[in-house]
Amino acid sequence: MENTNDTTGINFILLGLLNYTQTHIFFFSVVLMTFLTSLMSNIFMIMLIRMDSRLCTPMYFLLSQLSLMDVMLVLTVVPKMVGNYLMHIRSISSAGCGAQIFLFVTLEGGECFLLAAMAYDRYVAICHPLRYPILMNQKLCLHMTAGSWLLGGVDGLMQAGVTLSFPYCHSREINHFFCEAPSLVRLACTDTMIFEFFMYICCVLMLLIPVSFILASYGLILITVLRMHSAAARKKAFATCSSHLAVVGFFYGTIIFIYMRPKSYRSVAHDKVVSAFYTIFTPVLNPLIYSVRNKEVKGALRMWLEKYFQ
Repeated sequence: MENTNDTTGINFILLGLLNYTQTHIFFFSVVLMTFLTSLMSNIFMIMLIRMDSRLCTPMYFLLSQLSLMDVMLVLTVVPKMVGNYLMHIRSISSAGCGAQIFLFVTLEGGECFLLAAMAYDRYVAICHPLRYPILMNQKLCLHMTAGSWLLGGVDGLMQAGVTLSFPYCHSREINHFFCEAPSLVRLACTDTMIFEFFMYICCVLMLLIPVSFILASYGLILITVLRMHSAAARKKAFATCSSHLAVVGFFYGTIIFIYMRPKSYRSVAHDKVVSAFYTIFTPVLNPLIYSVRNKEVKGALRMWLEKYFQ
Protein backbone atom coordinates (compact mmCIF):
# COMPACT_ATOMS: atom_id res chain seq x y z
CA MET A 1 0.00 0.00 0.00
CA GLU A 2 1.37 3.40 -1.00
CA ASN A 3 2.22 5.82 1.77
CA THR A 4 4.04 9.07 2.16
CA ASN A 5 5.69 10.93 5.03
CA ASP A 6 5.12 14.27 3.32
CA THR A 7 1.51 15.44 3.35
CA THR A 8 2.30 18.58 1.32
CA GLY A 9 0.30 18.53 -1.90
CA ILE A 10 -1.89 15.61 -0.82
CA ASN A 11 -5.59 15.90 -1.50
CA PHE A 12 -7.94 14.15 0.89
CA ILE A 13 -11.47 13.09 -0.05
CA LEU A 14 -14.38 14.17 2.16
CA LEU A 15 -17.18 11.62 1.79
CA GLY A 16 -19.61 14.22 3.11
CA LEU A 17 -22.89 14.15 4.99
CA LEU A 18 -25.44 14.21 2.14
CA ASN A 19 -25.96 12.60 -1.26
CA TYR A 20 -28.18 13.76 -4.14
CA THR A 21 -31.53 12.09 -3.36
CA GLN A 22 -34.61 14.29 -3.04
CA THR A 23 -34.62 13.88 0.74
CA HIS A 24 -30.97 14.86 1.07
CA ILE A 25 -31.43 17.83 -1.27
CA PHE A 26 -34.14 19.03 1.13
CA PHE A 27 -31.78 18.55 4.09
CA PHE A 28 -29.10 20.47 2.19
CA SER A 29 -31.55 23.38 1.83
CA VAL A 30 -32.19 23.25 5.58
CA VAL A 31 -28.44 23.26 6.29
CA LEU A 32 -27.91 26.22 3.95
CA MET A 33 -30.75 28.24 5.50
CA THR A 34 -29.51 27.39 9.00
CA PHE A 35 -26.00 28.50 8.06
CA LEU A 36 -27.23 31.86 6.73
CA THR A 37 -29.49 32.39 9.75
CA SER A 38 -26.65 31.53 12.13
CA LEU A 39 -24.27 33.88 10.36
CA MET A 40 -26.71 36.81 10.31
CA SER A 41 -28.06 36.33 13.85
CA ASN A 42 -24.61 36.06 15.46
CA ILE A 43 -23.23 39.04 13.53
CA PHE A 44 -26.34 41.02 14.48
CA MET A 45 -25.86 40.03 18.15
CA ILE A 46 -22.26 41.31 18.05
CA MET A 47 -23.35 44.59 16.45
CA LEU A 48 -26.23 45.04 18.91
CA ILE A 49 -23.92 44.59 21.90
CA ARG A 50 -21.41 47.08 20.50
CA MET A 51 -24.06 49.70 19.59
CA ASP A 52 -26.19 49.65 22.77
CA SER A 53 -24.54 51.27 25.80
CA ARG A 54 -26.74 49.26 28.21
CA LEU A 55 -25.08 46.08 26.94
CA CYS A 56 -21.52 47.33 27.57
CA THR A 57 -20.99 44.99 30.53
CA PRO A 58 -18.67 41.99 31.04
CA MET A 59 -21.58 39.56 30.59
CA TYR A 60 -22.43 40.88 27.13
CA PHE A 61 -18.80 41.28 26.12
CA LEU A 62 -18.35 37.56 26.80
CA LEU A 63 -21.57 36.87 24.89
CA SER A 64 -20.21 38.83 21.90
CA GLN A 65 -17.08 36.63 22.00
CA LEU A 66 -19.29 33.54 22.01
CA SER A 67 -21.10 34.86 18.93
CA LEU A 68 -17.76 35.60 17.24
CA MET A 69 -16.61 32.02 17.88
CA ASP A 70 -19.88 30.69 16.46
CA VAL A 71 -19.51 32.84 13.32
CA MET A 72 -15.97 31.57 12.78
CA LEU A 73 -17.04 27.97 13.46
CA VAL A 74 -19.76 27.88 10.81
CA LEU A 75 -17.45 29.68 8.34
CA THR A 76 -14.78 27.05 9.00
CA VAL A 77 -17.04 24.09 8.22
CA VAL A 78 -20.09 24.99 6.13
CA PRO A 79 -18.80 26.96 3.09
CA LYS A 80 -16.43 24.14 2.07
CA MET A 81 -19.19 21.57 2.62
CA VAL A 82 -21.70 23.60 0.56
CA GLY A 83 -19.17 24.32 -2.20
CA ASN A 84 -18.21 20.66 -2.54
CA TYR A 85 -21.86 19.60 -2.65
CA LEU A 86 -22.89 22.16 -5.28
CA MET A 87 -19.86 21.54 -7.51
CA HIS A 88 -19.98 17.74 -7.10
CA ILE A 89 -16.42 17.60 -5.79
CA ARG A 90 -15.14 16.09 -2.57
CA SER A 91 -11.45 16.95 -2.42
CA ILE A 92 -9.68 19.09 0.16
CA SER A 93 -5.97 19.93 0.22
CA SER A 94 -3.74 19.00 3.13
CA ALA A 95 -3.34 22.73 3.91
CA GLY A 96 -7.13 23.18 3.89
CA CYS A 97 -7.52 20.10 6.06
CA GLY A 98 -4.94 21.37 8.56
CA ALA A 99 -6.62 24.78 8.65
CA GLN A 100 -10.01 23.17 9.39
CA ILE A 101 -8.55 21.05 12.21
CA PHE A 102 -6.74 24.04 13.72
CA LEU A 103 -9.70 26.41 13.55
CA PHE A 104 -12.24 23.81 14.66
CA VAL A 105 -10.24 22.72 17.73
CA THR A 106 -9.32 26.33 18.57
CA LEU A 107 -12.96 27.47 18.48
CA GLU A 108 -14.41 24.44 20.28
CA GLY A 109 -11.69 24.55 22.94
CA GLY A 110 -11.99 28.30 23.33
CA GLU A 111 -15.76 28.01 23.73
CA CYS A 112 -15.29 25.45 26.53
CA PHE A 113 -13.29 27.93 28.58
CA LEU A 114 -15.40 30.94 27.56
CA LEU A 115 -18.55 29.24 28.90
CA ALA A 116 -16.70 28.71 32.20
CA ALA A 117 -15.83 32.43 32.26
CA MET A 118 -19.51 33.26 31.65
CA ALA A 119 -20.49 30.99 34.58
CA TYR A 120 -18.03 32.86 36.83
CA ASP A 121 -19.57 36.15 35.68
CA ARG A 122 -23.05 34.93 36.71
CA TYR A 123 -21.67 33.68 40.04
CA VAL A 124 -20.19 37.09 40.88
CA ALA A 125 -23.31 38.96 39.70
CA ILE A 126 -25.66 36.89 41.87
CA CYS A 127 -23.53 35.94 44.88
CA HIS A 128 -21.50 39.18 45.21
CA PRO A 129 -23.55 41.88 43.43
CA LEU A 130 -22.07 44.80 45.39
CA ARG A 131 -18.52 43.73 44.56
CA TYR A 132 -19.28 42.90 40.92
CA PRO A 133 -17.45 45.94 39.42
CA ILE A 134 -14.32 44.95 41.37
CA LEU A 135 -14.40 41.16 41.02
CA MET A 136 -15.44 41.25 37.36
CA ASN A 137 -13.47 44.25 36.13
CA GLN A 138 -12.57 44.97 32.52
CA LYS A 139 -8.97 43.76 32.91
CA LEU A 140 -10.03 40.36 34.29
CA CYS A 141 -12.69 40.04 31.60
CA LEU A 142 -10.10 40.66 28.86
CA HIS A 143 -7.67 38.22 30.47
CA MET A 144 -10.30 35.46 30.65
CA THR A 145 -11.28 36.05 27.02
CA ALA A 146 -7.68 36.08 25.81
CA GLY A 147 -6.97 32.95 27.88
CA SER A 148 -9.90 31.14 26.26
CA TRP A 149 -8.64 31.95 22.76
CA LEU A 150 -5.03 31.11 23.69
CA LEU A 151 -5.77 27.72 25.28
CA GLY A 152 -7.98 26.74 22.35
CA GLY A 153 -5.32 27.92 19.89
CA VAL A 154 -2.52 25.94 21.54
CA ASP A 155 -4.62 22.77 21.47
CA GLY A 156 -5.60 23.40 17.84
CA LEU A 157 -2.01 24.00 16.77
CA MET A 158 -0.80 20.80 18.44
CA GLN A 159 -3.57 18.62 17.02
CA ALA A 160 -3.26 20.01 13.48
CA GLY A 161 0.55 19.78 13.48
CA VAL A 162 0.77 16.24 14.84
CA THR A 163 -2.12 14.91 12.72
CA LEU A 164 -0.56 16.13 9.46
CA SER A 165 2.87 14.79 10.46
CA PHE A 166 1.72 11.16 10.09
CA PRO A 167 2.30 9.22 6.85
CA TYR A 168 -0.98 8.52 5.04
CA CYS A 169 -1.91 5.49 2.97
CA HIS A 170 -3.18 5.33 -0.58
CA SER A 171 -6.79 5.50 0.62
CA ARG A 172 -7.33 9.09 1.70
CA GLU A 173 -11.11 9.04 2.04
CA ILE A 174 -12.26 10.82 5.21
CA ASN A 175 -15.69 9.56 6.25
CA HIS A 176 -16.86 12.98 7.40
CA PHE A 177 -18.07 16.30 5.99
CA PHE A 178 -15.07 18.25 7.31
CA CYS A 179 -11.53 17.49 8.46
CA GLU A 180 -11.55 16.35 12.06
CA ALA A 181 -8.43 14.94 13.72
CA PRO A 182 -9.95 11.59 14.87
CA SER A 183 -11.34 10.88 11.38
CA LEU A 184 -8.04 11.75 9.69
CA VAL A 185 -5.87 9.74 12.10
CA ARG A 186 -7.74 6.55 11.12
CA LEU A 187 -6.08 6.78 7.68
CA ALA A 188 -2.51 6.95 9.00
CA CYS A 189 -0.05 4.18 7.99
CA THR A 190 1.56 4.09 11.42
CA ASP A 191 0.67 3.34 15.01
CA THR A 192 -1.22 6.36 16.36
CA MET A 193 -2.28 4.82 19.68
CA ILE A 194 -0.06 7.13 21.78
CA PHE A 195 -1.33 10.24 19.98
CA GLU A 196 -4.94 9.09 20.27
CA PHE A 197 -4.42 8.49 24.01
CA PHE A 198 -2.99 11.98 24.56
CA MET A 199 -5.71 13.49 22.36
CA TYR A 200 -8.33 11.74 24.51
CA ILE A 201 -6.68 12.97 27.73
CA CYS A 202 -6.52 16.50 26.29
CA CYS A 203 -10.23 16.38 25.38
CA VAL A 204 -11.10 15.09 28.85
CA LEU A 205 -9.15 17.89 30.55
CA MET A 206 -10.58 20.59 28.27
CA LEU A 207 -14.07 19.32 29.05
CA LEU A 208 -13.84 18.37 32.72
CA ILE A 209 -11.96 21.45 33.97
CA PRO A 210 -14.48 23.98 32.54
CA VAL A 211 -17.46 21.72 33.40
CA SER A 212 -16.23 21.38 37.01
CA PHE A 213 -15.86 25.16 37.22
CA ILE A 214 -19.34 25.67 35.77
CA LEU A 215 -20.91 23.15 38.17
CA ALA A 216 -19.14 24.74 41.15
CA SER A 217 -20.29 28.22 40.09
CA TYR A 218 -23.91 27.16 39.66
CA GLY A 219 -23.83 25.14 42.87
CA LEU A 220 -22.88 28.32 44.77
CA ILE A 221 -25.48 30.29 42.80
CA LEU A 222 -28.17 27.77 43.74
CA ILE A 223 -27.27 28.00 47.44
CA THR A 224 -27.43 31.80 47.27
CA VAL A 225 -30.75 31.82 45.39
CA LEU A 226 -32.39 29.40 47.86
CA ARG A 227 -31.41 31.76 50.70
CA MET A 228 -33.13 34.73 49.06
CA HIS A 229 -36.32 35.83 50.83
CA SER A 230 -37.82 37.59 47.82
CA ALA A 231 -39.62 35.41 45.28
CA ALA A 232 -39.08 38.13 42.66
CA ALA A 233 -35.31 38.10 43.30
CA ARG A 234 -35.21 34.30 42.98
CA LYS A 235 -37.17 34.46 39.73
CA LYS A 236 -34.83 37.12 38.31
CA ALA A 237 -31.75 35.09 39.29
CA PHE A 238 -33.08 31.93 37.66
CA ALA A 239 -34.06 33.87 34.52
CA THR A 240 -30.55 35.35 34.33
CA CYS A 241 -28.90 31.92 34.50
CA SER A 242 -31.34 29.88 32.41
CA SER A 243 -30.04 31.16 29.05
CA HIS A 244 -26.45 30.30 29.89
CA LEU A 245 -27.42 26.88 31.25
CA ALA A 246 -29.33 26.09 28.05
CA VAL A 247 -26.29 26.97 25.91
CA VAL A 248 -23.99 24.96 28.21
CA GLY A 249 -26.33 21.96 27.99
CA PHE A 250 -26.47 21.99 24.18
CA PHE A 251 -22.74 22.52 23.76
CA TYR A 252 -21.33 20.08 26.31
CA GLY A 253 -24.01 17.45 25.68
CA THR A 254 -23.02 17.03 22.03
CA ILE A 255 -19.27 17.32 22.69
CA ILE A 256 -19.37 14.64 25.41
CA PHE A 257 -21.48 12.39 23.17
CA ILE A 258 -18.86 12.61 20.41
CA TYR A 259 -15.58 12.47 22.32
CA MET A 260 -16.25 10.73 25.65
CA ARG A 261 -17.98 7.54 24.48
CA PRO A 262 -16.08 4.22 24.33
CA LYS A 263 -15.07 3.19 20.80
CA SER A 264 -17.34 0.14 20.95
CA TYR A 265 -20.39 2.45 21.13
CA ARG A 266 -19.34 4.73 18.29
CA SER A 267 -21.01 4.86 14.89
CA VAL A 268 -19.61 6.98 12.04
CA ALA A 269 -23.12 7.82 10.81
CA HIS A 270 -24.28 8.93 14.26
CA ASP A 271 -21.08 10.92 14.84
CA LYS A 272 -21.59 12.82 11.58
CA VAL A 273 -25.18 13.72 12.50
CA VAL A 274 -24.18 14.89 15.98
CA SER A 275 -21.22 16.82 14.51
CA ALA A 276 -23.65 18.54 12.14
CA PHE A 277 -25.78 19.50 15.14
CA TYR A 278 -23.03 21.23 17.10
CA THR A 279 -21.20 22.76 14.13
CA ILE A 280 -24.24 23.94 12.15
CA PHE A 281 -27.37 24.00 14.33
CA THR A 282 -26.06 24.89 17.82
CA PRO A 283 -24.52 28.23 16.66
CA VAL A 284 -27.94 29.41 15.47
CA LEU A 285 -29.53 28.49 18.82
CA ASN A 286 -27.20 30.62 20.95
CA PRO A 287 -28.38 34.09 19.80
CA LEU A 288 -32.00 32.88 19.74
CA ILE A 289 -31.77 31.60 23.34
CA TYR A 290 -30.17 34.79 24.62
CA SER A 291 -32.53 37.10 22.72
CA VAL A 292 -35.70 35.26 23.74
CA ARG A 293 -34.76 34.70 27.40
CA ASN A 294 -33.02 38.01 28.12
CA LYS A 295 -35.00 41.19 28.81
CA GLU A 296 -32.05 43.52 28.23
CA VAL A 297 -31.30 42.03 24.81
CA LYS A 298 -35.00 42.15 23.89
CA GLY A 299 -35.15 45.78 25.04
CA ALA A 300 -32.09 46.72 22.97
CA LEU A 301 -33.52 44.90 19.97
CA ARG A 302 -36.87 46.68 20.36
CA MET A 303 -35.16 50.09 20.52
CA TRP A 304 -33.07 49.29 17.45
CA LEU A 305 -36.14 48.23 15.47
CA GLU A 306 -38.05 51.37 16.52
CA LYS A 307 -35.10 53.56 15.57
CA TYR A 308 -34.55 52.16 12.07
CA PHE A 309 -38.03 51.00 11.03
CA GLN A 310 -40.36 53.75 12.22
